[in-house]
Amino acid sequence: MTERIYTAGLVVIGDEILSGRTHDKNIAQIASWLQVQGIRLSEVRVVPDVIERIVEAVNALREGYDYLFTTGGIGPTHDDITVDAVAEALGVPVVVHPQARAILERYYADKPGGLTEARLRMARVPEGAELIPNRMSGAPGIKLGNIHLMAGVPHITAGMLDALTGTLEGGAPLLSETVGCWTPESEVADILRQVEQAHDQCQIGSYPFFREGRVGANFVVRSTSEDELRSCVDSLCDGLATAGFDFTPGGI
Repeated sequence: MTERIYTAGLVVIGDEILSGRTHDKNIAQIASWLQVQGIRLSEVRVVPDVIERIVEAVNALREGYDYLFTTGGIGPTHDDITVDAVAEALGVPVVVHPQARAILERYYADKPGGLTEARLRMARVPEGAELIPNRMSGAPGIKLGNIHLMAGVPHITAGMLDALTGTLEGGAPLLSETVGCWTPESEVADILRQVEQAHDQCQIGSYPFFREGRVGANFVVRSTSEDELRSCVDSLCDGLATAGFDFTPGGI
């Protein structure tokens, strides 16, 4: 029996992408992340900040693939219209999510201006939606059915993807192993990047911590292939050892 191939579509939203003012980095990182989840990115559409165009793309791709991701247009300004467009595509109203509001109230409590009406826009969701955690800037992503609304800023999108890791039904179970190291993650960033690039079926997440007056990080290697996972972990350990870093298999 042929194993089912799970697929995803991506809608990249924003005039700044189409004008060339901003160079998109999300397509590559979402494609790589999906591959590790056992899901294939099958189509990408780049659309302007126009509700009708977003609605058209959302309806086509959410029906054509197992999953749909969108990036961009969920911020605090008037032209951030992704939530409105997705709600229109699904035929549901837009509401303020109470948990999202509470998250934003905490995040902006000690910031100038507090939770303004503009910032509160980031708590708006299509009715019935769940939240995708965002540890970087407070404002959460949004999940409704097979649709996932992500930030446009790549490092914020990366955090949202990490929060979703292992939660989607895919073509194969996701395996993981952890390697811990008592060193700032910035000092081993090149090693992590080189090892991940050499193992395209693997993803390495870096999770820094501060304990006992020391800085360290746990590196979580994920893959749907046991052989690729083992190869990647071995390469990471070899790279850390060669560079003179002590490491702990299984994490710290």
